[in-house]
Amino acid sequence: MGYSVTTPSGLPPILSNHHHPPNPNPKSITHLTRRSLLLYAPLSLTLQPPPSSAAASLPPPDTTITDRVFMDFSLCPTYFRPLSSPDSKPELCPDSLPLGRLVLGLYGHHVPLTVSNFKSMCTSSAYKGTLVHKLFPGQFFLAGHQGDKPGDVRRPTGLARNTETVDSKAFALTHSRPGLLSLNLSENDDEDDIKLDPDYRNVEFLITSGPGPCPDLDFKNIVFGSVLEGLDVVTAIAAIPTYRPSEKIQQFNDFAEFLGDERAMNARALWNKPLKTVYISDCGELKVAKPSLSPPSLP
Repeated sequence: MGYSVTTPSGLPPILSNHHHPPNPNPKSITHLTRRSLLLYAPLSLTLQPPPSSAAASLPPPDTTITDRVFMDFSLCPTYFRPLSSPDSKPELCPDSLPLGRLVLGLYGHHVPLTVSNFKSMCTSSAYKGTLVHKLFPGQFFLAGHQGDKPGDVRRPTGLARNTETVDSKAFALTHSRPGLLSLNLSENDDEDDIKLDPDYRNVEFLITSGPGPCPDLDFKNIVFGSVLEGLDVVTAIAAIPTYRPSEKIQQFNDFAEFLGDERAMNARALWNKPLKTVYISDCGELKVAKPSLSPPSLP
């Protein structure tokens, strides 16, 4: 069985569309076998325009360090106590134990808005006196939770709206190793009434503690810096014990959540909280002569 096709001179025959008018010249009709189709297939493929390689040629994210900030972490044997004024920061622990300083390099070329807001939070001391409120052993810890309780970050003012949280390019860097600084979006647990505020700005962040990567965080949170000095401080924080209920209680909690019991979510909010009070005792910007440096190779 063969197919009747129109054969233009010098080109392989192409099957005609049944919507086209019939060919007025019957002499230009040739008989094409299935074997001929197979022979002409490679040639016809070479005539197609090459696929776009724009996606493959995209440059990697620019991780040049444009700014440096520091954060001092301390351990307090007691919990923070609220002061008489609700607008005041919690009383800093008088008998705290310093854990050390982190020097963080920020990727200002990659995500300038995220870096600018974080740097503003550090230079205005908005993070000072706030807690490391969640700790996931072997993965990361969270800080910068917004709320009205002692140790929470007060609602920041004067920060630009961060449009990078809806830009796919901002999520290109993965949480591939310990010591990466990331804007926390997927695990964010700020108070609901704060999130609904039109002036809400997300300032909660996480730092990966290792020893391995955290692929569950990839493409959900924005990596915007790395630890330049003080990875041992990250390790010390990661070693602090946390509250974790037994497997039976977790199963009961899952069942209660399935039934729509709101108490299940409230109970789960206590999971992974450090059993010791870790807080940011100081923070600010470090001025260096040549801030544009490549990030170091961390283990």
